[in-house]
Amino acid sequence: MTSKPGHDLVRQAAYLAGGVLLLWGIAVVPARFAQGEAAIYESAAAAGLCLLPALATLIWSQRAGTSMEARLLSLVGGTGLRMMFVLGGGFGLTRLLPDWFDWTFWIWLMVFYIFTLGLETTLLVKSRGRPTP
Repeated sequence: MTSKPGHDLVRQAAYLAGGVLLLWGIAVVPARFAQGEAAIYESAAAAGLCLLPALATLIWSQRAGTSMEARLLSLVGGTGLRMMFVLGGGFGLTRLLPDWFDWTFWIWLMVFYIFTLGLETTLLVKSRGRPTP
């Protein structure tokens, strides 16, 4: 029994969001003891900044089509979207709210960026299946 493409996309988006929430839940508890209250809002902001463009790229990549041009466009465009959103959002938060978002926020941002990129890539590769010879 095969599932519908829309169901696969919803399932992959749920895995991506659930993975990010799981990482946040695991990481924020010990970090709160080390960093205090700042760990909660810095890590939540970093998780959100990384999750939103990852979900957008996942949806874009799944709906892009099967041609090589469409796949290349979703790959390059998704990378640009993610970097612009995450770096722009991180820069904006550290400039607008410097008392709330200091250098430790950038560490959170790197951790969540790498995690979401890896998880999204894994989900996309698994969804494409094995190439036919």
